[in-house]
This record gives sequence, structure tokens and C-alpha cells, in this order.
Amino acid sequence: MSLTIRALLPGEEHLFDSLPDPGLVGFAAFGETYAAGEYRPEWTWIAERDGVVVARAAWWGGPEDTEPKTLDWFDFTDADAAVQLLKEAPLHAEYWLRLPPNWREDKDIHEAALTRLSAAEAAGFKRLVERYRYRWTPDCGLPERPGQLDFQPVEDDQQIFEAFRQINQGSLDAHVRKTVEQSGLDASAQEELDILRWLPSPRDWWRLAYTPSGELAGISIPARNYKNPIIGYIGVLPAHRGNGYAYDLLVEATHILVENGADRVIAATDQPNFPMARAFAKAGYPVSEHRIDLA
Repeated sequence: MSLTIRALLPGEEHLFDSLPDPGLVGFAAFGETYAAGEYRPEWTWIAERDGVVVARAAWWGGPEDTEPKTLDWFDFTDADAAVQLLKEAPLHAEYWLRLPPNWREDKDIHEAALTRLSAAEAAGFKRLVERYRYRWTPDCGLPERPGQLDFQPVEDDQQIFEAFRQINQGSLDAHVRKTVEQSGLDASAQEELDILRWLPSPRDWWRLAYTPSGELAGISIPARNYKNPIIGYIGVLPAHRGNGYAYDLLVEATHILVENGADRVIAATDQPNFPMARAFAKAGYPVSEHRIDLA
């Protein structure tokens, strides 16, 4: 049977939804649809055998992006075709596999996750890290500001760059560690700053946090992406780790978002980042899903 791999043409979006999928993992598992994601046809690829869609993949990027940021959808009924699709599509971005928190306990969900991970790895992706994703709402309770730190607006990008450069030394974040190992501290700091600049939210939300003695302790970045209010970044400088300041930074960011009308806040951290996970738990952020990132 012949296999055809190609990008969708405008008006062919229905082909993407023609693939039978129970929606156990990925975006579909959380009630999201391909159409609602505003995906571009040229960044949406399918594999067909004799006119029947047997694999699909959709990459996502912001409205101004010229290259995709993430591979969001990756589903198939034919694993070989799926591997070939990822190899042939001229698009490169991390694959983010979204999973329900119970994905390891539910046999069907676990199998659906493993088949996608195996296919992605066969196409050359490498598993980077598993992450917790959180969703805070007012029903979770708004924690009081601890009052340990003095929060000040950011005056210029150089302040943030220098803070990132210090914070990324000994970071527990897998993405940061990968960039530091491959390209150095300066590159990792610039990468973080570029992400903040990319987000469509006001810079005047950004905060530097100082100890009572005036030392810079960390940064707190409430933000918005193209769908949700988010915790854009929380970071504590090495000299001030172990004091529980991540909680203070998180609470401050949450308050700023709520003061600006947020009725929900989305956040995430690597599972091995135990200090940050403890801060989220203490602040009342429930885990809404897991996510495995493959580079």
C-alpha cells in the first residue's frame, strides 16, 4: 500500500480530524481540538495510505513566529508511517506530550503514551524531562504575601539578563541545564530573556526581589501566553537558595495576575525540581496534568 506524507492544504483541516483517536493523551485528552488551536496548514502534516489518514502531526507557533515552537499533536494508527512522517516533515521543535496525572496507573492511557513516545524516539527525538503542569483558580485560595522580600519593577533587560546568568548556575531545570552544557551561561540567560520578550504580556509585571538588606534574591515573572495567564518564571539566586524564597516569588506573581483580572493561572515545573514543586503545593496550586518533553 502506497504511503503519502505531506502538509495539509488550506481547506483540508477535516483530514486531520479523520484519524480515529480515543483522545486518551495529548491535547485531545484535555478537551482541546485541532481547530481551536489555530494551527497553520503548512505546519500540519499527515501520512496517508491509499487516501486514508494513518498518522498526523501538528506544530504550533505564535502569530509572528516564522518557525514552530512545539509539536503539539502526534497521533497515528500506523506506527511506521508516524515515524516516517516525523522524519520527512521539515519542521523542528520539541514534542510536548500532555498526560493525565494518572497516566501510569491507567493501562490504556499508559499504552497510548508509550506508543507515542516510542515512535517519537524512533524518529530521533530524545526524552528530556517530565513536568508537572498546574492550574490555579480562585477556588484554590489566594495565599497571603509572606512579606519577606521587597519587590521592585525591572528597569532594563540587562538586570534580568544578569539575574538569569546567576540563577542558571546550578539550575534544576532540564532545559536550562541542556543549554548551559551546550552553549554556556550567557546563551542560557539570553534564551530565557528571549522567551519573556516573546510573551504577549506587559513588561511592567516583571519583578526583582530583594532581601531586607538589599541583596537581589530572585525574580518573579507573571505573564500571559497566547491562551492563559501564566507563571512565566520563578528563580532564586544561588546565594539565597534554601530560604524558601521560591514560595514568596510565586505568591507575588499570583497576586499580580489576580490584580490584573486573571481567573486562572497556569504554571509548570520539572518533576525533579523538588523545591519549586513544594512551593506550588504550599501555594495551593493543584497538579492538573503531567507533560513529557522530547527534544
